[in-house]
Amino acid sequence: MCFYCKGNLFDSITTHVVNYKNCLIIIKNVPCEECEQCGEKYYSDETMETLETIVTAAKNLAGEISVIDFHHTAA
Repeated sequence: MCFYCKGNLFDSITTHVVNYKNCLIIIKNVPCEECEQCGEKYYSDETMETLETIVTAAKNLAGEISVIDFHHTAA
């Protein structure tokens, strides 16, 4: 159930974007649960840990834009 609107959640895939010191880190194909009513996205604890790892690594390599596929990096 959605925290904001109490709508139902369904399994989905999203793109997670982080703006770090004027660099965009774009992580695509991120698994999430999405509210069918308001569109709010929720990540599992495991997905959040993986996102943190990916973003930390990307910060060290980042140019102006980094695009990373979640499934290729999380494997």
